[in-house]
Amino acid sequence: LQPKMSRSNMTDPLKLTKRLLSEKEAATYLGRSLWAVREMRYAGKLSFIKDGKRVLFDVLDLNDWIEKSKIQFAR
Repeated sequence: LQPKMSRSNMTDPLKLTKRLLSEKEAATYLGRSLWAVREMRYAGKLSFIKDGKRVLFDVLDLNDWIEKSKIQFAR
């Protein structure tokens, strides 16, 4: 898995990692199946980039989805 990418380290070329992921890579990154990621995309839960026939996911958007999906329990 890739290190967590933030907007602040996007300007440092030494910290730059692959930002756009294929559907299969996004599924691995999220720990979900390929079909689960496709269903999330079809449902509008995940933003994506369409380049011709290619569907790509921005790591920053995936990280945002993870953060927004967290549920905090009060102790």
